[in-house]
Amino acid sequence: MFQLGCSSRVCFQNEILSGLTVALALVPEAVAFAFVAGVDPLVGLYAAFMVGLLASIFGGRPGMISGATGAMAVVMVSLVAEHGVEYLFAAVVLTGLIQVGAGIARLGKFIRMVPYPVMLGFVNGLAIVIFLAQIQHFQFASADGGKEWMSGTPLMIFLGLIVLTMAIIYFLPKLTSAFPASLAAILTVSLLVIGLDVDTKTVGDLASIEGGFPVFHLPSVPYNFETLAIIFPYSIILAAVGLIESLLTLSLIDDVTNTRGRGNRECVGQGIANTVTGFFGGMGGCAMIGQSMINVNSGGHQRLSGISAALFLLAFILFASSLIEQIPMAALVGVMFIVVIGTFEWSSLRIMGKIPKGDAFVLILVSAVTVATDLAMAVVVGVIVSALVFAWEHAKHINVKGYDNEYGIRIYELNGPLFFGSVNHFRDLFDPENDPQEVIIEFQNSRVADHSAIEAIDNLAEKYIKAGKTLHLRHLSPECRQLLRKAGDLVEVNMMEDPTYHVADDQLA
Repeated sequence: MFQLGCSSRVCFQNEILSGLTVALALVPEAVAFAFVAGVDPLVGLYAAFMVGLLASIFGGRPGMISGATGAMAVVMVSLVAEHGVEYLFAAVVLTGLIQVGAGIARLGKFIRMVPYPVMLGFVNGLAIVIFLAQIQHFQFASADGGKEWMSGTPLMIFLGLIVLTMAIIYFLPKLTSAFPASLAAILTVSLLVIGLDVDTKTVGDLASIEGGFPVFHLPSVPYNFETLAIIFPYSIILAAVGLIESLLTLSLIDDVTNTRGRGNRECVGQGIANTVTGFFGGMGGCAMIGQSMINVNSGGHQRLSGISAALFLLAFILFASSLIEQIPMAALVGVMFIVVIGTFEWSSLRIMGKIPKGDAFVLILVSAVTVATDLAMAVVVGVIVSALVFAWEHAKHINVKGYDNEYGIRIYELNGPLFFGSVNHFRDLFDPENDPQEVIIEFQNSRVADHSAIEAIDNLAEKYIKAGKTLHLRHLSPECRQLLRKAGDLVEVNMMEDPTYHVADDQLA
């Protein structure tokens, strides 16, 4: 079930160094998202460690990094504010169980239904969200307890360190690939700041990350239906948000690495990670696209990189908090800016005028909703709008060719799918009052898709009955005949003409 994926010293070296790079980038993110959720920073750090470790071991995408995320933290805010952190831990446990159930039910395959414009919008929107999340680091705490924007010399120093970080990440791979560029940039800028005693914002300015090993802890909540009623709605939303973000990140990493992850196993892995995390005082989490991209770009493609990142993070908490707190935030912001540049699909700007208008609209809509709300909502909206656009376009494709055969029977050759979007046009294609005594609708080039289509056929049959005429349905596909049979008294389909509706299924070639 579990393999590290490395068989050479070079592979082990790349995976471990990549994990160290990711661990450094995880610290400020976990602390920031803990603040968003309204919990102690260690709750976010423990979640980053536990979720990152267990998802790497049991998940379906080697090289993908998981931890505390903003998308899930936003959902937790009201639960923590109204009921306290213990209810959050209980909700996280239930979230994990729901995710495991989704994996066992093989629901991970439904990620394939996400259209490509939605994927583009998701990636672009997430790049914008990552960028906007870094803007808060250009602020510092004021004397009155508020926030003030940097200006003057502190701003110039901060920007200069960011540019230096990005330059190292960009140019170092052109010289050597023996050492992860992101890690080299963080270490170089950190040594420069510490050695020259540069006054700039550091990780320690966010919060102290010192702590002990996470301890097993049953959530201190009443175990009754009242508690379940409180946490269940949050758990459903957290499970959905976590799985959508994780599975979309999995698809993105698949494209980057030209490999294929296992969606259902990832659902189970995320569920195990969240369930265990809830029992160890963590806020839960899911896949992180920014850190995953850092990992992949640093050479971490196996499970070992994710495991290393989690263990390094734990080591930071237990033993090296004082050192990690000295890392300048500018170095980590520079790394994330590189992630933003690499994540955003710049090609989508070039093709905007070349793709169908509906796809372009969906792409922009998903990007905007991602920034305005959250990733899960954006994807759901994008899929729904894409489906409506698809239905609208295909509703225009139904048409009919009518002619009379040698026996004076009117033949209507129907072309295009018959479904809820095309039924109104379908009704206008026929003329029961002026048609001959017998009419055949030829379905060889059409398909009955849903209940709306069955209802439309039923209404058309009624019109021919009132006109004293007989309607035949010919060459229905097996799927269409099955739909009509299931409709029962709406439309009865058999080898003979229906005695009530005069609707027949001519199954001859």
